[in-house]
Amino acid sequence: MKKSFLIVFSIIFILISVIILWIANTYNHLIKLNENIKTQWGQVENVYQRRVDLIPNLVNTVKGSSNFEKETLNQIMEARAKATSLSTINTNDLNQNQINKYQKVQENLNHSVSRFLLIVENYPNLRSTQNFYELQNQLEGTENRINVERNRFNEKVNNFNIYRNQFPKIIIANLFSQFQEKGYFQSQIGSKKSPIIDFSK
Repeated sequence: MKKSFLIVFSIIFILISVIILWIANTYNHLIKLNENIKTQWGQVENVYQRRVDLIPNLVNTVKGSSNFEKETLNQIMEARAKATSLSTINTNDLNQNQINKYQKVQENLNHSVSRFLLIVENYPNLRSTQNFYELQNQLEGTENRINVERNRFNEKVNNFNIYRNQFPKIIIANLFSQFQEKGYFQSQIGSKKSPIIDFSK
């Protein structure tokens, strides 16, 4: 009797230990994937901030042209102000709604920059200045970086969402608010693409 009790107790103890180890392992892996998303989100914010930081230099460079439309300069600075007002999102709340809100503000700035650069084509003297040429190249490089970092962010989110939504891991994930499903950057229907910085036409 005593021997059978010890066997049953040992089996139960082993089962409980295995379950606890599995829960701990799942939790720790969710933490790792979640932190990867936060780190990558920081990279996304960095490249968007780089674009925001370049705009005042771009605007100041073209201010020297007396014929340049001031309304266009004002519009781009207003779009920049809106983008900086929503410069950060709580990384524990990267849901689809928050991502879309952030993306919409950035898309508005993107549209203003695109329009701005198209108008600049009518100012050949401005386009030929070294400062403008360098800013144009930096802005083009920034747009490429934005695209790369957004894609990397989506990859990290995909890895996290796949892992957390698998059964029975989803049970553990649903017990903790920081492990809710994360949102993706998505293509905006009818939105402007990255600014076209081609003055060879």
